[in-house]
Amino acid sequence: MFEYSFEKLEVWKESIKLVKLIYNITKTFPVSEKYGLISQLRRASVSISSNLAEGTSRISNKDKAYFTTLSFSSTMEVLNQILIAKELEFISEDNYIEIRKKISKISNMLNALRKSQINS
Repeated sequence: MFEYSFEKLEVWKESIKLVKLIYNITKTFPVSEKYGLISQLRRASVSISSNLAEGTSRISNKDKAYFTTLSFSSTMEVLNQILIAKELEFISEDNYIEIRKKISKISNMLNALRKSQINS
């Protein structure tokens, strides 16, 4: 089966791992958060990989860098929402640390990708 260029990106693969983690962890959130924090976290985490996929279809490096920036913004949105979830005691310290490490890795990879797109 043909593999698209975004599927080959390590940062895309890492972002998919984050999506799975977010979906699993938000299953334990209060039902009252179904249309609140659960929905927001899931959508923001999916946006990371979606923007990477969309960006690879662009022709100019400037456009590609723009979508990488959007992915980074979504990563920061997830971080903010995880901080809120921690404050509300919806997630454990261990889950918080695990997500925080993944976000750190993804954000570093996105910064490197964006730099390479700008400098190409």
